[in-house]
Amino acid sequence: MIRFLINIVIFFGSALLALWVTDVLLEDFTLGYPMGLVVAGALYALIQAILSPLIFKMTNKHASALLGGVGLLSTFVALWLTTLFTGEDGLNITSATGWLLGTLLVWLITAIAGWVLPLIFLKNRMEAKN
Repeated sequence: MIRFLINIVIFFGSALLALWVTDVLLEDFTLGYPMGLVVAGALYALIQAILSPLIFKMTNKHASALLGGVGLLSTFVALWLTTLFTGEDGLNITSATGWLLGTLLVWLITAIAGWVLPLIFLKNRMEAKN
């Protein structure tokens, strides 16, 4: 149960980190602070958690050659839905460059954070057990 909660925190944390870094780096990718970041991060993480397996399953069944792009596609759709649901105070992406680079950055940062953060947090937990 604890590991499940840690994974949820890591997933949410990686989403917050990715959205924040992308907001800092891209002019056309903006977040309302502080609540816009929290709401957009939570909504993005929830949508991504639901969409990723669905898009993977559909792609695997109907277009297996596109499986490598599943992460990017689910990131794009999750960002798009997040912009729709959060409105002006949440996530705003205002240009094609913001959409393309924003999708790429958010995907890359969440992928790296999703790989590194469990190593840090779960390693510390394992060391505490010993």
